[in-house]
Amino acid sequence: MSNKECLLEVKNLRVEFGKGKQKFVAVNDVSFNIYKGETFGLVGESGSGKTTIGRAIIRINPAASGDIIYNGQKISGKIDKELDSQVTRKIQMIFQDPMASLNERAKVDYIVSEGLYNLKNYGSEEGRKKKVEQALLDVGLLPEFASRFPHEFSGGQRQRIGIARVLVMEPELVIADEPISALDVSIRAQVINLLSDLQKKKGLTYLFIAHDLSVVRFISDRIAVIYKGNIVELAESEKLFANPLHPYTKSLLSAIPTPNPNVERNKIIEVYEPKKSHFDYDSNRPKWVEIEPEHYILANDRELEGYKKIMGR
Repeated sequence: MSNKECLLEVKNLRVEFGKGKQKFVAVNDVSFNIYKGETFGLVGESGSGKTTIGRAIIRINPAASGDIIYNGQKISGKIDKELDSQVTRKIQMIFQDPMASLNERAKVDYIVSEGLYNLKNYGSEEGRKKKVEQALLDVGLLPEFASRFPHEFSGGQRQRIGIARVLVMEPELVIADEPISALDVSIRAQVINLLSDLQKKKGLTYLFIAHDLSVVRFISDRIAVIYKGNIVELAESEKLFANPLHPYTKSLLSAIPTPNPNVERNKIIEVYEPKKSHFDYDSNRPKWVEIEPEHYILANDRELEGYKKIMGR
């Protein structure tokens, strides 16, 4: 994958909330690249900093330090107006809760058009309506739905409206923030398949944020695992599943349910306890290391030796 064009680069990103004694570090020294046309999965439990990273990329959460580089241009910190509106158009976000992310008082036509209105990104009124119609068709909804209100739709349909709102902007990078966690299990696969189809049709790049590793495996090319604001492991999806190294990655994988009751009954779930898993972190700090091509891990020197032995190197 490394010979591909890099669309987004996150370098040593740190995001903080509050000041002084109240200060909380939500994301600490995080680095990764997203290549054009890929789906990059970001996985971790609630409160690990996944959404904070997504919101830092679209400039909702300011970066305390580090850089976010999009298409070769730095987009974190103060940027000029033109670049700001370019970023707003080219990077879009699908939100987690389709119930809360749509304006209940607005009709679908306005909801989908909101970005177009804000950036004056349409020629005529007729052109705007055509764009909305096309976006609704792209997500499998009828154009006549434009005159309805959100409460008239099911959760799955509402999430499709949320996706149409993103598509109408013709983005390059879409940050999908747990886009299926609030949906019924039966609808989840439909939305995942829709996202995959749209990616192929429109050449989209995804940052797919989730806490469910089995879903991320299905859709992602590469996966980064985040724990308490630090990315602890990053690898190609199948490599990560076949050969997880970090104890936190192992614990997440061990918690995935298996459809076979016999296997499930005898399964031992690994619990990640940092104090038992890591030693001498005070004197020997962990570093972000490429242990094999495209496989990165957060580990200190002693742990690295152990991981290399596991890999037979």
